[in-house]
Amino acid sequence: MYTQALDSHGKEPVPAPTEPAAAHFQARIDADEKIEPKDWMPDAYRHTLVRQISQHAHSEIVGMLPEGNWITRAPSLRRKAVLIAKVQDEGGHGMYLYGAAETLGVERAELIEQLLAGTAKYSSIFNYPTLTWADVGAIGWLVDGAAIMNQIPICRCSYGPYARAMVRICKEESFHQRQGFEIMLTLARGSAAQQAMAQDALDRWWWPSLMMFGPSDADSKHTAQSMRWKIKRFSNDELRQKFVDITVPQAQFLGLTIPDPALRWNEGAQHFETGPIDWREFQAVLQGNGPCNRERLAARRAAHEAGQWVREAAAAHADKARRRAA
Repeated sequence: MYTQALDSHGKEPVPAPTEPAAAHFQARIDADEKIEPKDWMPDAYRHTLVRQISQHAHSEIVGMLPEGNWITRAPSLRRKAVLIAKVQDEGGHGMYLYGAAETLGVERAELIEQLLAGTAKYSSIFNYPTLTWADVGAIGWLVDGAAIMNQIPICRCSYGPYARAMVRICKEESFHQRQGFEIMLTLARGSAAQQAMAQDALDRWWWPSLMMFGPSDADSKHTAQSMRWKIKRFSNDELRQKFVDITVPQAQFLGLTIPDPALRWNEGAQHFETGPIDWREFQAVLQGNGPCNRERLAARRAAHEAGQWVREAAAAHADKARRRAA
């Protein structure tokens, strides 16, 4: 659905990037109009979208790996079937998003090559290991919970194809979050060993989940402009605070302890206050020095190489169909 709008892209005259064109573009943004692929847009707006959408797509694809690792070890047939469905969903999300990026004039193969070459970023959260079954629950509860907090506002993004892709993605992510919370609830109500497993997973995933929202507003390079263009609707710190305020009571319901001794309720602000985030860890993971950075990229490269024959067969079939039609 996303590539249809590019059939004649570049064949029709578009306004030159003059001040009046830029002013008209911003007026459309301010009026909450959707920008579509054939519309004129500033180069910086296009580049920002390509960067954000491609990183989002890469995150969905790499995000299949930590949980896919547990499909063969799920504790029951029901858990196995649900986890397979979830991992499949993540692959579909990546395809939706690569399609949305293509409407901006970039080739999907180029974006995938950037990922495989290690020159493209994806969410730092997926460079942490899944050591126990409880990690699958923690990912669903915390990681997908943080993703939903980030992604629901994108359903109102100013760029139409991205906003529309996010509607279905958010519905499926909501299922993923519930699945994770249900796993954590089962463990928290289980044996002492299962409760300890759930607590251990929370201890390891809490801080990386807070880092998912990106650096603090004071250190974010892109937030202000992205909010002006309504690509983002809330700042990193605003979204992180919403996540904390929703998640802490959930942990209390589970009988688990947030691994933050400085955590406290601020009655005046009506918010939970957290201790300082270790942004050095965040930067180290982004720079490729996380626990599983090399492992994740090696797995993606191996899968890409193993699928080469499928891509070649599909291309040959499509070429044969074109020749028959001609």
